[in-house]
Amino acid sequence: MTAVASKTWQTLAGHAKRARAEHLRDLFAADPQRFRRFSLEHGGLLLDFSKQRLTAEALATLQGLWWEADLPGWIARLRAGEAINHTEGRAVLHHALRHQGTRPILHNGLDVMPQVRAVLEQMRRFCNALHSGEWRGATGEQILDVVNIGIGGSDLGPKMATQALAAHRIPHIRVHYVSNLDGAHLATTLSGLSPRATLFVIASKTFTTQETMQNAASARRWLVEALGEAAVRRHFVAVSTNLPEVTMFGIDPDNAFAFWDWVGGRFSVWSAIGLPLALSIGMENFERFLVGAAAMDAHFFEAAPDRNLPFTLALLDVWNADFLGAESRASLPYSQSLELLPRYLQQLEMESNGKRAARSGRDAGCPTSPILWGEAGTNGQHAFYQLIHQGGRLIPCDFMVAAEADFPLPGHHEKLLANCFAQGEALMRGKTADEARAEMEAAHVPEAVIARLLPYKVFPGNQPSTTLLLPRLDPYHLGQLIALFEHKVFTLGCIWDLNSYDQWGVEYGKQLANRLLPIIEGRTATNGLDSSTAGLIAACLKQ
Repeated sequence: MTAVASKTWQTLAGHAKRARAEHLRDLFAADPQRFRRFSLEHGGLLLDFSKQRLTAEALATLQGLWWEADLPGWIARLRAGEAINHTEGRAVLHHALRHQGTRPILHNGLDVMPQVRAVLEQMRRFCNALHSGEWRGATGEQILDVVNIGIGGSDLGPKMATQALAAHRIPHIRVHYVSNLDGAHLATTLSGLSPRATLFVIASKTFTTQETMQNAASARRWLVEALGEAAVRRHFVAVSTNLPEVTMFGIDPDNAFAFWDWVGGRFSVWSAIGLPLALSIGMENFERFLVGAAAMDAHFFEAAPDRNLPFTLALLDVWNADFLGAESRASLPYSQSLELLPRYLQQLEMESNGKRAARSGRDAGCPTSPILWGEAGTNGQHAFYQLIHQGGRLIPCDFMVAAEADFPLPGHHEKLLANCFAQGEALMRGKTADEARAEMEAAHVPEAVIARLLPYKVFPGNQPSTTLLLPRLDPYHLGQLIALFEHKVFTLGCIWDLNSYDQWGVEYGKQLANRLLPIIEGRTATNGLDSSTAGLIAACLKQ
């Protein structure tokens, strides 16, 4: 029996009916200790979910899903290297990439850790050589710019982390990311670079990904036109397991960094896919990033359900999406350095759990992944917060902020914290008509003006939010944060009975693109296409 079909699920429906009639300000008024009862702390991370529309009874019932969804059993299967990605027959072992202990981690009966450590050592040697100037370009110049060419998990994870840890970067190394098939992405990136001082990292497990290999070919042509064919070996490295294709491209196989089919793309930043991140921040910081993630792994695997941060975050999604009817969730990092985090979480969560088919092949029986969107604060306050405050939709919000600034300019961080905490309070409390009237009367606003403005000054409140407070944004705590959300995704997959590790919706679009390409190139006719697709192609060809 799945969690959705369980008695616990039915009990939660009753709790939700009562929750819809309660206001968060009343819950806080009734319980002065609400923050203490509805917050968790581990490893320096503080998770405050007291502003969620939850009672203690509803939370306790939600925690019963730990057993109903058999989280202990699924965690054991994950750690044992079983093929829990059942549609592709693959294990899910990205936690092995940051494993710190001596315990072996098995895949098909073999310990994967010697391979993992060998690649980490290869990355360490390469980073040290490039940073010290030992690795130089074909003309003897030191490498100053690194361009990572990948897409999806081979781009967004390391790109997000590189920006997040900008305060820790190696000063003379600039790392750039190119992913979009649109030539504007590569062209604008290369426009300010010198071929003599640029290194390309081509990140593609198969070395056949269409977007990546088209960008790689164009980058290769740019380099060869400037420096000649022989320069490719000093200006290109690969993150791939397809050594024949790597060699045909002109890259020395010794400069190919491996990863494995038990590493899913959106969970791969811990692997050699993280090479551009390591080149940006140094291998010592990259290893601290791994240590932080490993600490979160240990917490998730060992903590009791009522103290478990990833499990609790997952329960909040279940409660809001499946019982209160929220269709989306706003991700709101109050950190410019974490500007890309909402996009990263979009891929991590919606590509993993944006599915209707359960593991059995039948319908999951409930809404699954909410639509995730967001923007860094305080910019978002001047864009879409108006809708959250007064638009009439239930939109749970995740605020994320660090207690210390990573770029401590005087006077900035205190204001940032004040705005972050104020938005959570405003969404929770709202403002009644009486409060709005009293506020205007205190400002000596004329009665006629008060009567006219009063409807616009009322805020319903009762918008649920969670605040995740980090001590500081450094490699260790960023590792913790990303692993926290990875385990949340896994937990939700268990509760909703989904395979969180395949992405057939992505594959389908690629199939159609490959079918349409020869038509757009004018090599085949539009026979068999729907009238819209055929008409669009015809209009392009006419132009």
